Order: sequence, then structure tokens, then C-alpha cells
Amino acid sequence: MRILVTLLVLAIVGIGGWQLLPSQDNKNKTIIVGTTDAVTSLDPAGAYDAGSWALFNNVFQSLLTFEPGGVQPVPDAAQSCRFTDTGLQTYRCVLRDGITFPSGRAMTAQDVKFSFDRVKKINSDTGPSSLFSTLSSVTASGDTVTFHLAYADATFPFKVATGAGSIVDKDKYPANRLRTGNSLDGTGPYRLTSYTQGKQADLQPNSGYKGGLDGTGRPVKLDYYPDSAKLSSAYQAKEIDVATRTLPPAMVSKLSPSDPDQRVSESDSAETRNLYFNTRKGSALHDVLVRRALAWLVNREELAATVYDGTVEPLYSLIPTGLTGHTTSFFDQYPTQSVAKAKALLEEAGVSTPVEFTFGYGIGHGAGAEEAAALKKQLEASGLFKVDVKGYEWTAFQKSWATGKMDAWAVGWVADYPDPDTFGASLVGSDSTMSTGYSSHEVDRLIKDSQRFADRGRADADFRSIQTDVADDVPLIPLWQRTDYVVSSEDVGGTQYLTDSTGLFRLWSLDWI
Repeated sequence: MRILVTLLVLAIVGIGGWQLLPSQDNKNKTIIVGTTDAVTSLDPAGAYDAGSWALFNNVFQSLLTFEPGGVQPVPDAAQSCRFTDTGLQTYRCVLRDGITFPSGRAMTAQDVKFSFDRVKKINSDTGPSSLFSTLSSVTASGDTVTFHLAYADATFPFKVATGAGSIVDKDKYPANRLRTGNSLDGTGPYRLTSYTQGKQADLQPNSGYKGGLDGTGRPVKLDYYPDSAKLSSAYQAKEIDVATRTLPPAMVSKLSPSDPDQRVSESDSAETRNLYFNTRKGSALHDVLVRRALAWLVNREELAATVYDGTVEPLYSLIPTGLTGHTTSFFDQYPTQSVAKAKALLEEAGVSTPVEFTFGYGIGHGAGAEEAAALKKQLEASGLFKVDVKGYEWTAFQKSWATGKMDAWAVGWVADYPDPDTFGASLVGSDSTMSTGYSSHEVDRLIKDSQRFADRGRADADFRSIQTDVADDVPLIPLWQRTDYVVSSEDVGGTQYLTDSTGLFRLWSLDWI
């Protein structure tokens, strides 16, 4: 009897273990991931947005990458990287052996040099060249590439690990212009087999991948949806296996990790959303007194509670909670809504009221339309402003703010890397990617000063000072910070590693259970 019971227990355990392993039927089955993120360009020199970088993270390699939840970059296409001087101005990487492009040609240090040089040379309005503002030149010799920085920048390795550091084949990409077409030539864990703008991207594991990852993932198809409602409907109809970025607030507010019919992954995120202002002459918001008046009228708590069903947290600083240097500078300076104080500032500015200005948002990205309507209502309720709201398709939206076509616009910002520097030069530096026209000698000095600390905790004082200045100059108004959610069917695992504060989008982490 004991023998029979033992055999029965072993059989049950065996069945249970077998059920936890991916079946042979699922081995090559495609995992379908839905998102509202849009792709600006398939060329790394022409895109600086979460949707484009989500593809680049998987199809291209950078010299460095981030492990899930990591705070320091680790080697990927590089075998090793380090600063070779105490002044943090010379950064050298040795390439990993055996990396080949889809053409079969081996990746060389010349390809790395070419990739960084062309980002700066092309300097696209929608590209990431601003990330390399400290990069003076790049040299390549044998399997070694050396970056020469104009001044100390301890954050440079972080920037190398982003989508801006994607390494392209110098024989396939033009040096002076963006490449067109729907193909990518990268050495990452995936190959892009087909792509339809705004519709889908098919990705197959790259069997020839050599890098910092242990291996590649399952076949994946990215389905792009024009808005959150359609993404939610597709998930409810089981047309997709995974839904992420950006789920509608009504859906997020009802998510429960204990739901047996789906998996819910919730993680801390450094994603924020700001209201940006065109500070150039000719804009209705050029005068700092007018922008300060706006800061006295925005009600973040109301936005979070009504538009976002309590799924976001009101934000009062440039740098989100969880990162070095976070403060509550906007609460300190504008602690509550005050029409009287806003009116006094406009009288001091000598402008006629209501002040009229244009306000743009990206169509289909989360609750952008509802948020714009709520902000318009808040500002116009004071009788001091009249807001002309307009929605734009994503690429047109980027070009509109880059060329100063709007007075104000609301944009979400997904951290490029896990360091407060990603909220500094990129958002409020003189050559910021948000193209607000804002320039402050003191803010630029503090940004530069913060980059000289290898121990990032020592940059805390600089970032606190930056945020005090930003609250005073108001080139933007922080609105909220989001927690990251990913939902999937119960037979998909690894979603907890898909996104985090490192800025990476790890499709290779997904697997069938």
C-alpha cells in the first residue's frame, strides 16, 4: 500500500510539474502584446519616444543595458566599459566578439562610432541628439571605441544604455539623413520580420544574438491601438495576450492581483506628465508672470481623482518620487489654487484678460483628451484665461511642439534611465527635447555640476536647487506620476519584468506558462 501511495504521489507531482512547463504546442506560439504607444521612426537617429524605443530595445543592441530593477548599466554589445580618467571625460568600451548584423557582417567599433556620430550629425527635431550634448567626439580602433566628453559626465554610461545608443550597420544606414522604409538591421534579441505603421510589428527571436542576456524570448507581435479604449476592448475580447501602455483609467482602477482569470503586474514607475509652455517671444505665455498665474490655478488632485479615477498621484516636482533630488517645489510655491493671486500676477504683467492661448495634446495617448478638457475648464473657470484645445496625431504633435506651433502642451515622460538626470537637461536644459525655448544659465550650471558626481547621491543638492528655479520660472507645471500596470492572460508569465524605471521594454521576458 505504501508503495502504491508513493507512486500515486509521484505521478501527481509529475503531472503538476509538467503543467508548469511550456507545452510544445506553445513553444513557437506568438505572444501578442497590445499598446497605445506610437512609433515616430524606425531609425534610432530620428526617434526619442517610448514607442520607438520599445522596438529599438528589442531589435538593436546598445553597448550597455539595464537588468530588471537595475540602477547601474551592465554590458550588452560591449564586453566591458569604464571611465579611463578621474575627470570622467574619457569613456572606453571593448566590443564583445562574434556579434553579426543580419547581413552577416561582423559588428566593429567603427559601427559604434558611426552610430553615435550620425545621431549628432543628423540632429533630428524628433531625435535623441540632446542626450549626447556632453559628447565631443568618438574614436574607434580595433575592437575598442572611446568617447571623449566635453566635460565631466558621470551619467554618460546611462545614456549609452538607452535607445539613443542603438548600434546600426554603417553599410545600411546613411550618415547624413534618416533611413526610410519599414525594416531594421539590428543585432538585438529579436529580428523585425514585418512592420505596418500604426498597426503592428512582428518580431522573431534572433538565433544569432550575442550579448548580455541569457537568451532570446518567444515570437512576439506588437499590436498598436489608436486609443486606450480600443486597447481595453481588444484585451477583453482576448485578441491580445498582454496589454500595457496605456490602459484606460477606468480599467486600471478595477484591476486586482487576485483575479484568477488574468495576471496583473504593478510596479513603481518614473513616468510623469507635465504641462509644458512655449516661453519664446511671440507666445502668449512668454511672460513668466503669466506662467506663474497658471501655476496658481491648476488643480492636480481634481485631475487625478476625476480624469484618472485615482490611478495616478499628483506631482509637485520635476523629479518624481523614488529618485534622488525629489522635492515638492511647486507645492511649496503654489500650495493651493488661488484666483486672487493669479489675477494679481496678470495685473502686474499688464496683460489683458482673459489671456488666450493654444493647448495641444496627443490623440490616443491615455486620457489626453479628457485631461485637456479638464484643464481648460479649470483655467477658464477663473475668468482669466481662454484656452483653445486641439488634439494632434502623435508625429504631428511632436513636430508641432518642436517648432513652437503651440503655446502649451501636455506630454508624458517615461524616464530614459534610472537617474534624476533624465529629468534635467532633457526637460529643462537650454537644448531640451521639449523645445520650450526656456533657457536659464543657473539651471544649465546646476545640471552640468550634477553630472560630475560618480556617486549620484552627491548630486541631490543640485537637483533640489534646479527644482526651486523651475518652480520660479515655470517652463512647465508637473501634473502627475503613474504606477506602471501590465495585464495578461493567465498563461503568460514574465510580465513583471516587461517595464520598470530603467526605461527598457523587455519583450524577451515574456513566456508561456
